[in-house]
Amino acid sequence: MRYVALSIILVLLMPLGAAQAGDRHAGYYYPEPTSTEVYTARAPILPGNDRKRRRDFVSGIIKEIADEPYPPTYAIFAKGAEGEKLIITAVRDGFYDTVFRARALLAALTALSRATPLFQEFDEEDQFTFFDLCYMLGFKQLTVSDGKNFAHQITFTAPDLNAASGSGSK
Repeated sequence: MRYVALSIILVLLMPLGAAQAGDRHAGYYYPEPTSTEVYTARAPILPGNDRKRRRDFVSGIIKEIADEPYPPTYAIFAKGAEGEKLIITAVRDGFYDTVFRARALLAALTALSRATPLFQEFDEEDQFTFFDLCYMLGFKQLTVSDGKNFAHQITFTAPDLNAASGSGSK
C-alpha cells in the first residue's frame, strides 16, 4: 500500500519537476512566464563572447543604475551556467507588470544601448535594438518581470544572414 501511495505522489509531482527543468529560474527570480516571444536577431554574435563579457555588461548597467539620483526600479543580472540568461526584475510595486510596461523599459534600454561604443562601431546602429545587443553578447534568453505576478520571456534566435533586410520584432 505504501508503494502505491508513493507511486501516486511521484506521478503527481512529475509535471512540476518537468516545468522547473525547462526554466529553473522561474519560481525563484520571477514567476512562471505569462507571455513569451521569439526574437530573430539582426546582427551576428560577436566573437570572443563568454560569461565574463556578459557579466561585465550587466555590471556596467548596474553601475549606471547606481549612479542615478533616484532609487532603482529594477535589478538586472545574468544567470545560467554561462551567464546566458538575462533577467530584469522590478524591485518596487507597480513597475513592469504588463507586457507594455516591460516593452517600454526595453525601448529605453535600446536608447541607452545606442550610445554605447559597441553600437557606435556599426553603421546601422539605428537598426539594432537592445534585443540585438543581447544576442550579439551571446544571451539566449531575456526575462522581464514585476517580481510578483508577471514575467515576459524573450528567446533569441540567429539572424538569417542571407536575408537582405533582416527580420525581428519591433
